[in-house]
Amino acid sequence: MFDILAAAGGAAAEAPPAWINWLPIIGMILIFWFLIIRPQMKRTKEHQQKVAGLKKGDQVVTAGGLVGKIAKVDDDYVHIDLAQGVRVKAIKQTIGDVIPPGGSAAND
Repeated sequence: MFDILAAAGGAAAEAPPAWINWLPIIGMILIFWFLIIRPQMKRTKEHQQKVAGLKKGDQVVTAGGLVGKIAKVDDDYVHIDLAQGVRVKAIKQTIGDVIPPGGSAAND
């Protein structure tokens, strides 16, 4: 009689397979990948393409919020005309965005 009760109690206390315990962690990793990491990688790639495509005459906005027109493009730097007679040298990676030709003029 005790053997039957012991067998029934042992079956009820049996733990689920170990891989089931990892399912919530794997699910969280997948959620982070699709909602945070993947979109950030896409934005970074788009920014690198914009920076690689900079050319003289493009109107740009720097990461600091300065708006100007590119006067010269080097390998790592761009020279930006902010106003008449005001030219700054900026690192290419600090260019935040390129203003489309229909945007407002920076050097009025």
